[in-house]
Amino acid sequence: MTVQPDDGLSLAAEFPAVTREQWQRLVTNVLRKSGAGEVTGTEAEEALSTPLQDGLRTRPLYTAEDAPEGGAGCADVPGFPGFAPYVRGATPKGNSPAGWDVRQQHRSADVARTNDAVLADLENGVSSVWLVLGRAGLPVSALGAALDGVYLDLAPVVLDAGEEFDAAASELLRVHGEREVSPSDVAGNLGADPLGLLARTGDEGPTSQLLETAARWARRVSGTHPRLRTLTVDALPYHEAGGSPAQELGCSLATAVAYLRTLTDAGLSPEDACRQLEFRYAASADQFTTIAKLRAARRLWARVAQACGVTSGAAAQRQHAVTSPVMMTRRDPWVNMLRTTVATLAAGVGGADAVTVLPFDHAAGLPDAFARRVARNTSTIVIEEAHVARVIDPAGGSWYVERLTDELARAAWAWFQEIERAGGQLAALRDGLVRERLAATWAQRTEELAHRREPVTGVSEFPLLDEEPVRRDVPPEQPGGGLPRVRRDEAYEALRARSDAHLADTGARPTVPLLALGSAAAYTTRVTFASNLFQAGGIAPRLTPVDAETAAAAARGAGVVCLCSSDAVYAEQAEAVARAAKEAGVRRVFLAGRPGELRGSLEAAGVDGYVAAGGDAVALLSGVLDELGVQ
Repeated sequence: MTVQPDDGLSLAAEFPAVTREQWQRLVTNVLRKSGAGEVTGTEAEEALSTPLQDGLRTRPLYTAEDAPEGGAGCADVPGFPGFAPYVRGATPKGNSPAGWDVRQQHRSADVARTNDAVLADLENGVSSVWLVLGRAGLPVSALGAALDGVYLDLAPVVLDAGEEFDAAASELLRVHGEREVSPSDVAGNLGADPLGLLARTGDEGPTSQLLETAARWARRVSGTHPRLRTLTVDALPYHEAGGSPAQELGCSLATAVAYLRTLTDAGLSPEDACRQLEFRYAASADQFTTIAKLRAARRLWARVAQACGVTSGAAAQRQHAVTSPVMMTRRDPWVNMLRTTVATLAAGVGGADAVTVLPFDHAAGLPDAFARRVARNTSTIVIEEAHVARVIDPAGGSWYVERLTDELARAAWAWFQEIERAGGQLAALRDGLVRERLAATWAQRTEELAHRREPVTGVSEFPLLDEEPVRRDVPPEQPGGGLPRVRRDEAYEALRARSDAHLADTGARPTVPLLALGSAAAYTTRVTFASNLFQAGGIAPRLTPVDAETAAAAARGAGVVCLCSSDAVYAEQAEAVARAAKEAGVRRVFLAGRPGELRGSLEAAGVDGYVAAGGDAVALLSGVLDELGVQ
């Protein structure tokens, strides 16, 4: 044991050492006072843990005892930045000092609009361009015009052309040649992703041909274009289908292994094949999971590369992080700025080489100039003002992050091995294994969203019912037919759409009177809760203070009402008010809160249901809209 010198500067030197057991005893006392029951030791600690996807849990306390143990087909230690297993970064200096590659996406089919947007982005902080081509974006033949005025020896171009990859790659290199750009200065990615396209479309027909074409392009550029990659291992199709972080990682590994086999069969060495791949992952507002996912991805890929005999820097995974489309909302899209800011921070801390911030109006359609400006400035602020890029592996050494990285890597490795046992990614997509697993994960998450255990600000929590929606031009239709594209807001968006249609037809939104009993001090808390809930479904609440004598008049003509007050007031007035509402013709009477011992008498008086935390908000709101005749 190393003895620290007594220089009077040791941190916490005047405080006695404490143990985990002492902390657990303190937690036990707090839980006992809160009514959680008699739990002790590790049980007390587990009572404060939070479940995550993939069977993982976040515990309330992490110490050196929680350091990763290694194994499970993965490296034993995080290592050093720039060295295998690259957990701490793909290069020794990380993203320091210049920061990551700020990459912006363009998906408009309008050539002039795309060119204007590309030039504006590059002049204001963006360092590379991501162009969607083909049926989902810009015509391939217009690629040169879209890049007019771009210094192609300085700005890398990343293509996303789907099944038109071959034509797009040829056109891009033709443009480079026409402008006399040296092959050594050509940077970016040709964007071939046959298995990602299969996941998007479900059409296996072109897959084999596209794999052969990608291998041919990889052979062509490997020796002549050192800064150009051929294939993108895009994990977004699995994230957008509702997959968990471990499922996203496992699918990306299986896809990359399939591409390695194709490239080495075509004559490339494993090292050259690795250099032809770039990995694309989603960065969500769950910042610690995003950080751990990117670190775990590098660790896992280093293990695969090691198994293939790659020991050079080619084993370092090149990562492109994209702020999650699943978390973007159509209602109150301004909140998306906050979500993408947290996701960008997480991507930078996690060590992504390139980051794309989707504009806040991404879910509404094609972004306007203001949205693109905010998107590119998000990275600029995190790099230049928050100085995140000045620190190599900012999360390194955090027992929580290191443990989460390790656990996520293990879960992803297990899923990857299952895919390989099933015959690889192509077979797993063809036979429905991937679809079934992702659907099960999304179904579980949908339950969390419906019960608002995973809140969505501006949608399921604190909605602005009368806010004017953001309207944008419609983008080209994205490829479909394969894995679904989901959003966290979709169930509530369907409810709000019903309300919007009702408003258009009748001139008013569906309304539920909130029958407030007693004083304002007694009912305000539950009125606020009920108002928030009903507005999440597009239902306008109407505050109506009542008592037993005025309840019938206040409720007359309403199909649904909700009683709101404190438990003490409920005991005195709720039964009489519920009976009066029923006698006035109300079909459904709700009560805000949990009735406890009053349940039997309240239901006998006419209360049909309860508006309370933890309930299925989507089912309740859908039923209320049905009861109000909203189609």
